[in-house]
Amino acid sequence: MSMRTLPLLFLNLGGEMLYILDQRLRAQNIPGDKARKVMNDIISTMFNRKFMEELFKPQELYSKKALRTVYDRLAHASIMRLNQASMDKLYDLMTMAFKYQVLLCPRPKDVLLVTFNHLDAIKGLIQDSPTILHQVDETFRQLTDIYGGLSAGEFQLIRQTLLIFFQDLHIRVSIFLKDKVQNSNGRFVLPASGPVPWGTEVPGLIRTFNSKGEEVKRTEFKHGGSYVAALKEGSLELYGDRVLKLGTNMYSVNRPVETHMSAASKNLASQTQESIVPNPLAKEELNLLARLIGGMGIQKPSGPEPGFRLNLFTTDEEEEQAALTRPEELSYEVINIQATQDQQTNQELARIMGEFEITDQSRRSASKGDDLLAMMDEL
Repeated sequence: MSMRTLPLLFLNLGGEMLYILDQRLRAQNIPGDKARKVMNDIISTMFNRKFMEELFKPQELYSKKALRTVYDRLAHASIMRLNQASMDKLYDLMTMAFKYQVLLCPRPKDVLLVTFNHLDAIKGLIQDSPTILHQVDETFRQLTDIYGGLSAGEFQLIRQTLLIFFQDLHIRVSIFLKDKVQNSNGRFVLPASGPVPWGTEVPGLIRTFNSKGEEVKRTEFKHGGSYVAALKEGSLELYGDRVLKLGTNMYSVNRPVETHMSAASKNLASQTQESIVPNPLAKEELNLLARLIGGMGIQKPSGPEPGFRLNLFTTDEEEEQAALTRPEELSYEVINIQATQDQQTNQELARIMGEFEITDQSRRSASKGDDLLAMMDEL
């Protein structure tokens, strides 16, 4: 397990979250000023300096439920509210999109280019906010400093850690199904065509060398694919050409996106319920989570501006039906961390969560999202 994986996981999932929210804000015809406020508030919170400092510290990945809680708080950092079903769908879309990108990376190092594609697109959402742009650029420089000099082996370990995190997720997404890059069982289709990784040759030739290192024989074979050589390597510069398209906004063309549980996922969920046996690492995870969320610096809503509810489904009826049919084991409503004995940590977490309280007026204007705001009270 790589201790450098969490920042890449968080930033890429966060980028996918912003793509989805931007698309739904436009689809629901949310007024431009409110939509901009939501995006600016979330992005500003996401790239908060203290938050980034905690994020970039070498550490193991959080559990899926703990990480989901961070995104829940992030999604509610502004006047927008999501109810449980919409938040579940949002997280499903985020995770499956980034899983697809990690699987299709030509080289392990290319996960960094995927991250830069997300950051480039995020900057396009906040062109009118120079302060937030500076926050994103600072994160870009941190990524370059920390990851720019890593070896191929270290990137392979990061990629392996990411794939272990995603390995049991097989949620069907309509865009992937329509584009025939995902099967009906929720597993992705790996292409047998396109450019090969930078620095490698198109398959089809076997070279044989003697003991002196001299080439003595060449044998050609049919590889069955349609590969081409990579024209150039993606740039890691601030305004460079990434070449790789993975991580760009697939929602830029407005089309509905649905998610469905495959039968395999439902069966797996019933077999992988969280153990009630206390996890010896749970206390440390709680400590880390408390620090991470505490570093977000989420501001309390100020002024009389009313909130609004965003629906990730086409209709309210679809949203309600999704909430009823989703397997309980795949819902992230409660984080089950056995760390109740640590009074100091609980007090710190309670203090942090107290700062997240929203005004009564905001609660009334977004009643369908109230249950989300109590998500961590069960700790």
